[in-house]
Order: sequence, then structure tokens, then C-alpha cells
Amino acid sequence: MTTTSAEESSAVPVGPPPPFDPELAAALRVINESLPPDGFANPAIFAALRQGGPGAEPASDEELTRGGAFTLEERTVPGPEGAPDITLLILSPTGTTAPVPVIYHMHGGGMVLGDKRSQVPELLDTIQDLGTAMAVVSVEYRLAPETPHPGPVADCYAGLLWTAAHAEELGYDAERILVAGSSAGGGLAAALALMARDRGGPSLFAQLLMCPMLDDHNDTPSARQMTGLGVWDRVSNEFGWTSLLGEARGTADVSPYAAPARATDLSGLPPAFIDVGTNETFRDEAVAYASRIWQAGGSAELHVWPGAFHGFDLMVRPAVISQDARAARVLWLRRVLSVA
Repeated sequence: MTTTSAEESSAVPVGPPPPFDPELAAALRVINESLPPDGFANPAIFAALRQGGPGAEPASDEELTRGGAFTLEERTVPGPEGAPDITLLILSPTGTTAPVPVIYHMHGGGMVLGDKRSQVPELLDTIQDLGTAMAVVSVEYRLAPETPHPGPVADCYAGLLWTAAHAEELGYDAERILVAGSSAGGGLAAALALMARDRGGPSLFAQLLMCPMLDDHNDTPSARQMTGLGVWDRVSNEFGWTSLLGEARGTADVSPYAAPARATDLSGLPPAFIDVGTNETFRDEAVAYASRIWQAGGSAELHVWPGAFHGFDLMVRPAVISQDARAARVLWLRRVLSVA
């Protein structure tokens, strides 16, 4: 099955944006004062985001070990052939003897921002809400535009191979490795599921794709409908994809390992959880990806959160809809772990 072409997508008429969730709308007005929808494409704002600042510091060791609930280790492991080594952030539950499932994590940031500690605290919240011992391995992949495709995904795959090969040493269950990520990290997780299937790589038991960045065409109805709104609009999205792919963006030369929406075969993939907001660029590509998994005979659970913008659950954690989104992931994880 082929993907919808950019020409077909651009021909679909779009109306006004769906209404924003009231709690999220109030928070978004404040967020947009420092991060406008097209902010990533603004050199000054992008430079400031790369530099970090107050409130944007990497998660501390104390925040990640959760009062001794997890042990923390950073390891340097071999990167892709001919490329530099990579580092992995390894968080193992303390006090466990039986092999535990492991979440192999890719951070978000539009392929141009973030590090191996980004979004890990929120992932640990999910594990602790689940109440089941699980480990997290988060990879430090090289960022675009300094490292274009295939560098980032190759780094992630090298780390996955190392994690699977050393699962017994780490106390992990090699049959229960889940790939996960949000935004760009969600796209990378989807790409790893494709790569592992195609290359006979590690057997993955699930993929957790949160508001995933999947389609470099950047011309779905939702991409056009939400231009100038949210925190990552069509302008920022073009910047992210062009940083990764250069002049190849939007052409026939893009690999599905860069943009998973390009894959023509979505059969044989591990069960997927996919969520997205109605009020974000990635809405239609995420919905289409779930639909194509079903059409290929696979398993996917899809949540489309009404009135939600990109990254809402990370940026507005107290909102009721953010709590619901996190709870849905916990319930899905509990189900897939019960049969894995």
C-alpha cells in the first residue's frame, strides 16, 4: 500500500481549526509569548533553544533516580560503522532479580534539539504509575542539521542493537524491548520498528509513538489547517525536516527510515500505541499511520485528543486532558505487558 501523495493531500479542502481545549488554550497563549508556532525556524529563537536556560536544564541525576527507585548509569557504546561512539542513559529498577522489560527511548525536539535526558522524567512517571518494574535506556543521537539522515536513526539503531545484545548482563528481558519516543523521537521509534523488521534485528514487543513526526511532505490537511498555531507549525516542521533531509525533503528520494510514512509495507510490526492532538501539524499523518497498520493486519491503538496542541501533555501537565493522555498510555502498557 502506498502513502497519500502530497498532491492528493493538498487538494483536500480544510476548514477553520478545531476549537482548542480551554485549559490548553489559556496555557498556549503564555507559551507562545516565548515560543511562537514558527519559532524553530527563527534563527534567534532556535539559537536560544539550543543554548537552554532557566527552566530548560537537563534532568538531574536526583530527578531520574527517584529517591533510589532507579539506578543510573551512562555508557559509551559503539556507534554505527564508521561513525563516532554513542552514549546511552541507562536507568534500571532497584531491588529486582527477574529480568525486566525495557523501554528503549528516543527524545523529541524536531530532529534538531534535545538530549538523552529529555522527556525521560515523564517516561519514569508513566512507569511508576504502571507499578511494574521496567528499565529505560535513552540514546544520545546526533542532531540535524550538523548530522543529516541517516546519522540520527543509525545512532539509534546501533544503541538498540547494543541494548538487545547486553540485555542479560543488564538484567533485562530481551524478548520485551519496547521502542518509544515523542515527536521526532516517535518518528525515530517507528523507524526502528521498520529497521528491526527489515534487517532481522531485535524482536520488539511494542512501539509507543507519542505525537510522532512521520511525514516529510508537510502538506497534510492538518499541517495546512494549523499553520500559525500551536508550538510546532508547518513552518517549524519544514525547518526540522529540511535540517534532516536537505534538498531531498518532499522528493521521491526519502527513505522510510527517515520518514516512516514513506514505508509501503506496514505489516509484521510490533503492536503500536499512537496518540496525537486534533490541533497539531502531525494529526493526519499519525491517524493515517495507524490506519495503514490496521489495513496491513497489524495492531495499533490510536488516541486523538480533542483540542490538544503538539506536546500538550508535557507542557501543560496539570490539564485534565493531559492527565487522561498519560493514563491511556499506562493502561495500554499494562495490556501489552500482560501478553508479551
